[in-house]
Amino acid sequence: MLDWDWIASNSERVLSLLGAHIVLSLVPVAIGLAVALPLGVASARWRRIYPVVLLFSTAFFAIPSIALFVFMLPYTGLSRTTAIVPLSVYTASLLVRNVVDGINATDDSVRQAATALGYRGLRRICTVELPIAAPVILGGLRVATVANIGMVAVVAVIGLPSLGDLFVDGTQRFFLTPIFVGIVLTFGFAVLMDLLLVTAQRRLTPWARPIREG
Repeated sequence: MLDWDWIASNSERVLSLLGAHIVLSLVPVAIGLAVALPLGVASARWRRIYPVVLLFSTAFFAIPSIALFVFMLPYTGLSRTTAIVPLSVYTASLLVRNVVDGINATDDSVRQAATALGYRGLRRICTVELPIAAPVILGGLRVATVANIGMVAVVAVIGLPSLGDLFVDGTQRFFLTPIFVGIVLTFGFAVLMDLLLVTAQRRLTPWARPIREG
């Protein structure tokens, strides 16, 4: 059974942990996207560097998040940077592949038409191919955002505040209520962000919507 009195008396703490969780979830997504876009464009423009970028991005993504958090501790201490840097790397590692795949999926006839109009090289990629790749990139952004929201809970293990504190607290005391509250808030936040990104994707890429017949 849930202890509603505990929820009422700890509401301020829970809201504080939720706020910290939101910051640690969204800041790395913004940083990762800012890194992945130019890196993906460069990889699509100069294809020889893409295997190297793909190798490093895959290698970083394979490292457990807790290992990177612990690795950062001697340099950044118990600060948000300890979580933001590794999570930004994870986000960029995931998104750079979406950027390249989206650009490479551009139809050759579109490239030829853009070239005929004087759009070449980086200008063609940035002004023609990258907007066309937006649905693929935004799809990857949804995955990265939801994944970050889940991974942020792990930072509680190293002493950083997040909704993961509720899981640790409940587990240590064999107390179900904080675990339940943490699950509900984490799930609700992930669903809300996914819905917001779906809405943004539909509005930013109206050409990608399926055409309804009659």
